[in-house]
Amino acid sequence: MPAPPTLVRCAASGSGRLTGRMSTFPEDRPRILVVDDEKVIRDMLADFLGMEGYYVRTAEDGSSALNELTKGHYDLVISDLKMPRMGGIALLDEIGKTAPNALTVIMTGFGTVETAIDAMKRGAYDYVLKPFKLDEVVHVVQRGIEKQRMAAENIRLREAVSLYKVSEAIAASLSLDQVLETVADSCLHEVCGDLISTWLDDGEGGFFERQHLRGPSIPAGADLGRLDPALVLEHFRPDAQLLEQGMKGLRFFAAEPALPLQSLVAVPLRIQKRLMGFLAVASFTRTRRFDEGQRKLLSIIGSRAAAAIENARLYQDLQATFQQTIEGLAKAIDKMDRYTSGHSDRVAVYAVLLAQRLGLGPHEIEIVRQSALMHDIGKIGCVLNLNKPGKLTNDEYEVFKRHPTYGRDILDPIKFLHPLIPGVHLHHERWDGRGYPLRMRGNEIPIIARIISVADTYDAMTSDRSYRRALPHEVAVTEIERCSGSQFDPEVAATFTTHIEAYREERRARGEKIPE
Repeated sequence: MPAPPTLVRCAASGSGRLTGRMSTFPEDRPRILVVDDEKVIRDMLADFLGMEGYYVRTAEDGSSALNELTKGHYDLVISDLKMPRMGGIALLDEIGKTAPNALTVIMTGFGTVETAIDAMKRGAYDYVLKPFKLDEVVHVVQRGIEKQRMAAENIRLREAVSLYKVSEAIAASLSLDQVLETVADSCLHEVCGDLISTWLDDGEGGFFERQHLRGPSIPAGADLGRLDPALVLEHFRPDAQLLEQGMKGLRFFAAEPALPLQSLVAVPLRIQKRLMGFLAVASFTRTRRFDEGQRKLLSIIGSRAAAAIENARLYQDLQATFQQTIEGLAKAIDKMDRYTSGHSDRVAVYAVLLAQRLGLGPHEIEIVRQSALMHDIGKIGCVLNLNKPGKLTNDEYEVFKRHPTYGRDILDPIKFLHPLIPGVHLHHERWDGRGYPLRMRGNEIPIIARIISVADTYDAMTSDRSYRRALPHEVAVTEIERCSGSQFDPEVAATFTTHIEAYREERRARGEKIPE
């Protein structure tokens, strides 16, 4: 059936060379692949669908069509059922593997309608009967493309929802590791990358790879190469972003990957105008090449990530300042007398051991450690020599008993030290309610204070003081056991006496000095 003389060719068969006004931006139009062993039919459909505004390529059989599908994306494939080398049914099966998002329309003669229906059961979108009317084919194509458009809209909607969730997750964390983990997860699942590489500035004018993560489809042990940060960053100088297909992307690698590169996209990480690094995603999967939509998606993720990374770094700096403040105050306590030197550090070590064995979480363990370092800060307010030879007088002892309250008062104006106050204020409370300053009892006493109480007492007994020599380890442990249920929480005391010997053995094995 020859093409009507009034039709004008807009897409050439075979080579795909385009002519005419509609060929300037083929990527903006739906892409259709026509597969038929009859050249007249291929050319006729290419002409007619081209005039309807579609970008059309043709192939003479299933094998040629598969080759074409590996070169680029197609929205819809129109394929004859009976062809040499590879027919329509075999092609349909391969399309499901090579281009799963493409719709397939089967063309068949009157005598093979049952076969065409069977093809639809195997995944074909629709079929047309030969000889066909061109407007019927156009109608089927229009319905198929509309279905693809609606599917794409749904995907974009899901991407928008996913992007919102990703943004919320990124913004919610003040941990740099958690931020990078969330970014990598979104790049794996939303951008569908095989390699996620995050580079950050080192604060000295250089950049280092902070994250190098591969997708689950990459074979174990496969070398994915290493990006050259200088080349990538140079590309960003004019405020550009990077999207390269195929081998062109290899020029940004310092070490070439072992697998063929299919696509590379990278976006800068910027805070205002300061370049703090970049986020790159690569694909090594034959059927997956990134498009402009995925680059935009990655750009949005990158902008959220940059702000979150900056916040995480500021938080780390704050935590470092926090830690330095605590350590500085602890040193000030220990400098009050040579006999108490190192006491706060040792109490912190024993308290952390206890907290770990009692099953506290990482955050609670860190609060225990910091509280133990600061537990005697209130002694700064005791204007007397607490380490004089002999016992304190009653008046001196009453002054000494104020140091937990002084400690609370010292920490109270410093808001970020508030979590330490229970351990500092209440570590001299007793399980039986006879302690000070509030005479709390049992589980009324915060667990942090109960832990520090045991750790403080053990170190005080096993350390030299001005009024006595250090007691032997066994004597100290026996005393803690004796006071379990009266001075100390029975569970905390039992946990300490159960695990302290194993800890001492570990220190001996490391060649460290321990109380005898």
